[in-house]
Amino acid sequence: MHVTPGDVTTMTFDWGSIKWFVTPSSVQGAGSTLGEVIVNPGKGHARHNHPNAEEVIYVISGEAEQMVDDGEPFTIREGDAVHIPKGAWHSTYNATWRPLRLIVTYTPGGEEKALEGAPDFCLHEAGAVPEWRQA
Repeated sequence: MHVTPGDVTTMTFDWGSIKWFVTPSSVQGAGSTLGEVIVNPGKGHARHNHPNAEEVIYVISGEAEQMVDDGEPFTIREGDAVHIPKGAWHSTYNATWRPLRLIVTYTPGGEEKALEGAPDFCLHEAGAVPEWRQA
């Protein structure tokens, strides 16, 4: 199956946006989730965990402070990958002036559904371009 950015919805939050290209609910037979995440400058997502899935983060571009399993924060940069085991608490914070672009996977897929419960969640139709506002 071939998926382009214009084919999928965009989730936006106060901290950035996500496009899920492959999920078990959108691609028949898919067992994992893959998407692109953009974390806006000076933003990040709150410490959280995924009790039922491991996560892999791959940095396309940008730089951020990453925390995994309550360990010391460390810097992630373009080309780096981070494995987050099932249930491990983690967070990502972009302290730079440039957007952070990530590829994120969940195995097994389905954890992306939890984001729909976030208080700042907004879903934009496929093909729509979200309007960004400075906070």
